[in-house]
Amino acid sequence: MKLVALIDGSAYSQSVCDYAAWATLRSEGKLDLLHVLDDRNHSSSTSNLSGNIGLGARTSIMEELAELDAQRAKIAQKKGRAILEDADTRVAAFGVDNVESKLRNGDLIETVTTFEKDADLIIIGKRGEAADFAKMHLGSNLERVVRAAQKPVMVASRKYQEPQKLLIAYDGGISSEKAIDAVSTNAMYAGLSCHLISVTNTEKSALADKLEAAKQKLENAGFAVSVEMKIGQPATVISQVCADQDFDMLIMGAYGHSHIRSLIIGSTTTEVIRKCLIPVVLYR
Repeated sequence: MKLVALIDGSAYSQSVCDYAAWATLRSEGKLDLLHVLDDRNHSSSTSNLSGNIGLGARTSIMEELAELDAQRAKIAQKKGRAILEDADTRVAAFGVDNVESKLRNGDLIETVTTFEKDADLIIIGKRGEAADFAKMHLGSNLERVVRAAQKPVMVASRKYQEPQKLLIAYDGGISSEKAIDAVSTNAMYAGLSCHLISVTNTEKSALADKLEAAKQKLENAGFAVSVEMKIGQPATVISQVCADQDFDMLIMGAYGHSHIRSLIIGSTTTEVIRKCLIPVVLYR
């Protein structure tokens, strides 16, 4: 199993490292620690300034801005290497030795798209360096990565806790079935207890048979499984169950045919990820 952990130096990077180490060890996989220097965050807005001043002054200002950009780029490189060194030390403390640290310049999404071709799981923090913690906003890069990624994405919570209990949000959709298949076969989840939950709007749901089949598949794979159907608004119910029953990890399909399908683009999944204080693994 190949894992790619996106490290940005934020408070969430520590738990990203911890969950990446946990997943790497359990799957006996390989881990890439990836820090991307996005050019948009380290360059001056020269085009906005140069057109508003005279020719002589423009030349001088442009030279100074170019020098400033060069200095910023050097500092960003040093900071990036330091961030990766710290991340490497953190995963090494878990006993992970099959790891590579990679610093790249360029657009974050283009870089992630390149790396995910050989990856089985992408790990990213719920919020990044620039997140608005006061308003509990999700990181903007999180939304961009999840929208673009074709591979499963683990959204790491701020605090690491070794997963023991999985909550699987099941809606009967294709992505939910892929999540069931992944849990059944991926060594990362082996031996953990599973609780299947389906949230519907009506008491009589057509999902009952599918839910039972999903339970049977997990049990055949050796899991201890419990099942629950609830009525209500999915984001509210799922986040409440996570909090009340002390689950360590939430697994859900990225797209399906219920409210869950809206993923991070829609309000339901945004609310689930925002409210749940545990890592969320998204499958599609």
